[in-house]
Amino acid sequence: MSRTATIERNTKETQIKLTLNLDGTGEYKVDCPVGFLNHMLSALCKHGLFDLSGTLSGDLEVDQHHLIEDTGIALGSAFAQALGNCAGIYRSGSCIYPMDEALCRAAVDFGGRPYLVCEADLSGIPLVSVGQNGVASSFQTDCFVDFWQGFVSTARCNLHLDTLRGRSDHHKMEGLFKAAARAIREAVEVDARRGGAIPSTKGIIC
Repeated sequence: MSRTATIERNTKETQIKLTLNLDGTGEYKVDCPVGFLNHMLSALCKHGLFDLSGTLSGDLEVDQHHLIEDTGIALGSAFAQALGNCAGIYRSGSCIYPMDEALCRAAVDFGGRPYLVCEADLSGIPLVSVGQNGVASSFQTDCFVDFWQGFVSTARCNLHLDTLRGRSDHHKMEGLFKAAARAIREAVEVDARRGGAIPSTKGIIC
């Protein structure tokens, strides 16, 4: 059974197309104009063994918020579509991930009820980088929560993200993305012992 999905989200603010394969090898081919978001999505795929391809564009002249949040919404929709009724999966997963001085924790449950708790302990100061063309760019760290809020709203999962300790905002966010990737990978894996049954005492994920 193929667990894949293609999602298109087009608004006056953003244009997004993503194709997701839950049972991939970590291949990432997304045209993303926000450097740090690109780095985080690549890490999510590499550590979750998800294949993701597509294009992201939006009104960056206004703010990064629209594109980053809508990317989370589109990616969550892709997970929901690829999982279908969630039959046979483990459903929940967790991971504690060390990233140098930062220690990050993620726990997720694809139980049908969206909820995000994010205690990332970020400074709110944008990360600044310089591209190969010599042009400075930044990542608005306050959009980190926006991405994950968008994701849980459409993936219909319960997600807790916590920085247990750390100094660098870069390491905190990257560690949380990698922890989330490992937790999500565990949750969406097919449990051979379950025999295709819905992983809920209610008999339905809702």
